[in-house]
Amino acid sequence: MEFGNIPKGLLCAASTYMVAGSVWAQESVLPKLESLGKPVGGRLNLQPAATSVMADSTWLSNYILWIISIITIFVTLLLIWVAIRYNSKSNPKPATFTHNSLLEVGWTLIPILILLSIMPYSLNVLFKTQEIPEADITIKATGNQWFWSYEYVDHDFGFDSFMLARDELKDAGYADDEYLLATDTAVVIPTGKTIVVQVTGADVIHSWAVPAFGVKQDGVPGRLAELWFNVDEGKEGVYFGQCSELCGKDHTYMPITVKAVSQADYEKWLDAAITEYAGTPRAVAVASN
Repeated sequence: MEFGNIPKGLLCAASTYMVAGSVWAQESVLPKLESLGKPVGGRLNLQPAATSVMADSTWLSNYILWIISIITIFVTLLLIWVAIRYNSKSNPKPATFTHNSLLEVGWTLIPILILLSIMPYSLNVLFKTQEIPEADITIKATGNQWFWSYEYVDHDFGFDSFMLARDELKDAGYADDEYLLATDTAVVIPTGKTIVVQVTGADVIHSWAVPAFGVKQDGVPGRLAELWFNVDEGKEGVYFGQCSELCGKDHTYMPITVKAVSQADYEKWLDAAITEYAGTPRAVAVASN
């Protein structure tokens, strides 16, 4: 298998080198984190919410599911009743009426009421996702065929993030079932802070999506779109996502790894990353006399 025009062996070698180069800035500074946001076999629901946006989206999804289930059961029972009551054997002489005003008003009014009951909740979630708040941290994510590039714009440094090969997972601290999810260099963010991600594409349309955060934004070449999230405090861990827009033959090999940590751990990582990637040092508050 090849990733674009790059042989897999060369890519793995480059990836291994990058893991070794990033270990000081990431693995040696960050604590061991539990993998919280990833697919789990045999489950029916959405991933556990790590943000308020995802929590609201999950509630809305379950609310609509109840409505859909009730409608489906009602229609199924109605079809069964009609099939039994009005088949040719039970009803040899069919009725000849063509209108029923009460029924027509009912099947017009009831769907309108159902939609009106959904509308305020769906608009609340829509506005919450699309109204971008002021960022505590801004990260630019650029989709490439087939990897992600990240830039911490507040500190003028960036790095590329490649999928780990299966035999690299253990050394990087990931489980075997995180193959196709884990990357050599993760995005690191603090919990309890507003993170704004600017998304674009370098070549074709890509899409930056992390299900546990409730975010998905297409990255279109020549355009800069935004998404935001705020990971709940106390939910430190590793969260996974993937490119969610078909972008070529190796589309499935450009995952997203985000490590959510405490503010103190984030500052340690940030100082190490600034040193490693030659970024702009963060401002340090100086106490006045």
